[in-house]
Amino acid sequence: MSAETLKKFDRIVAILIQLQSKKFIKAQDLADRFEVNIRTIYRDLRTLENSGVPIVNEQGKGYSLVEGYRLPPVMFTRKEAVSFVAAEKLMQNFTDKSLGAYFESAMFKIKSVLKGSEKDFIDVLETQVFVSSEQIHINQEIPDVLEILFESIGEQKQVLLQYRSLSSDQPSKRYIEPVGVFQQNRYWYIYGYCHLRKDYRQFRTDRILNISRSIHDFFLKHKTLDEYLERTEELTRPTVKVRILVKKEIMKYIRGGLKYHGFISKIDKGEEVELTFLVHELNDGFPRWYMMFGDYARIIEPNELKDRIRVIASEIQATLNT
Repeated sequence: MSAETLKKFDRIVAILIQLQSKKFIKAQDLADRFEVNIRTIYRDLRTLENSGVPIVNEQGKGYSLVEGYRLPPVMFTRKEAVSFVAAEKLMQNFTDKSLGAYFESAMFKIKSVLKGSEKDFIDVLETQVFVSSEQIHINQEIPDVLEILFESIGEQKQVLLQYRSLSSDQPSKRYIEPVGVFQQNRYWYIYGYCHLRKDYRQFRTDRILNISRSIHDFFLKHKTLDEYLERTEELTRPTVKVRILVKKEIMKYIRGGLKYHGFISKIDKGEEVELTFLVHELNDGFPRWYMMFGDYARIIEPNELKDRIRVIASEIQATLNT
């Protein structure tokens, strides 16, 4: 069997798996995924049909398998099995308990179709992989918050939140239509339409005191999460330019914090590195981060940053003198 024939066979099997995993899939999406032209996809689909796979095509929606058609369990490769171990560790540590438990259950089903040697390999690997979740903030008192949110998005049903915002000591009840969920800066966030505020809002899941399902359908047709986040980023784009010189010897200690403070570029300056940032404000965030390594750095601009650090330093000095 030629390499080209094997490649075609692998692609056709992969197309069949795609058809099983989605209600509808368009030929152009398959062409993009496998990096072939759309005529090749049409030929592959006809090959599947000729082999007895019942495929239907609905105008404007795409291709799908006849309802009820399923193949026997798929065998996974070792590399695929390794990816499942990584995913399981992440699910257990970076999501709520409910989703972590569901994924663990799914892993048992996946392991059941592995070959004996692969099962032994996975058993050894699982005991040797550890993922720390100390810096990922999830409200442990609500074990199914992400499960409910994913269900809400999929079913287009509102959820009811009891939420404590930073601007108020008293929690408020809000019906929201979740557009999407994302993880950023060690927190899980919901982006959705809030019926209390009559506008789109961002909610941090660790500030949710209670969440419950609702019988109410979405009232609005929402765009994708990416579109909303891009718009939000444009509206909140930082405008204050900061340039500092940092000694190379400490770069390895601060590198992890650069992305959280608007880092955009660096220039080698011999024994120092010139770092440029775009930040939102100079009141707290960036100045206090700079003070962690300020004795190994110099501020080029702006002067307002120097002034703010002097104020913070004098306040610290005052507390030392009391």
